[in-house]
Amino acid sequence: MQKEAAHEAQQISVVLARALWQRRRRTIALLAVLGALLVMGFYTVTDAQRLATSLPLNGADWAGYALCHRLPGHSLTINGRQLPLCARCTGMYLGAAVALGVLGLSGRLRRADLPPWPVLLLLVSLIGMMGIDGLNSFSHFLPNGPRLYEPRNWLRLVTGMGTGVAMGLILAPAVAQTLWRAPEFTPVLGGLRELADLLVLALVVILLALSNQPAILYVLSLVSTAGLMAIVIALNTVVLLIATRRDGRATRWRETAVPLALGLLLAIIELGAISYARFSLTGTMTGFPGL
Repeated sequence: MQKEAAHEAQQISVVLARALWQRRRRTIALLAVLGALLVMGFYTVTDAQRLATSLPLNGADWAGYALCHRLPGHSLTINGRQLPLCARCTGMYLGAAVALGVLGLSGRLRRADLPPWPVLLLLVSLIGMMGIDGLNSFSHFLPNGPRLYEPRNWLRLVTGMGTGVAMGLILAPAVAQTLWRAPEFTPVLGGLRELADLLVLALVVILLALSNQPAILYVLSLVSTAGLMAIVIALNTVVLLIATRRDGRATRWRETAVPLALGLLLAIIELGAISYARFSLTGTMTGFPGL
């Protein structure tokens, strides 16, 4: 009995050690990518021509143009160059990227249950705050519309961030249930304390965006576009697997490569087609004619 218990304890320790190493490796990889983007940002933003012709930013413009109004007055800028997404959408997809990134680094992307009700109610309230701010902002386009307060880009960014965090935490369990044969039926967040920690991280990202540092804004603009792509890929993958009745089959991450790659391909086609159609109709990549 003692030998069996010792052997079982040894196996558990090995599994835990592997999990900790994988988590550390993912964290190092993420930091390396962000560091490389920051160096690229310093190189790009110091020259007006490089900033204007930046391939990553131009590609992000086309992705953002499909789902965002991109009104110049509602957007943050990098040395005068408009970000790929407006302030609200930048916050929203940054929030989604932060939420999905935290779930990935903590090994929770197989978790298939929504957060507890107190957390869900708070997430819904965050979405409601963005709705109120959005309606107030839209009312300023109407000559006699009701106006609660003067819209501000920092408010758009903050309320968008809250909604993005909610999007990530709600969408992740749906994807887990669709992808995995044996998902972990555990909430993606354990309670309000974990949500508070996540919101503190989101606040740090907001402060970085509002610092108006060009290289940091360069990185955050690409991360927000990555968040947009992640949301569209996830939705495409869920719909594709359910439509083809191939949901709930993956047992290892390598088995998710094909459905996720198809979701990525569909996302590129969809966003490219919408952006091309919109540009053909409006003739502009920023906002709408007359606004």
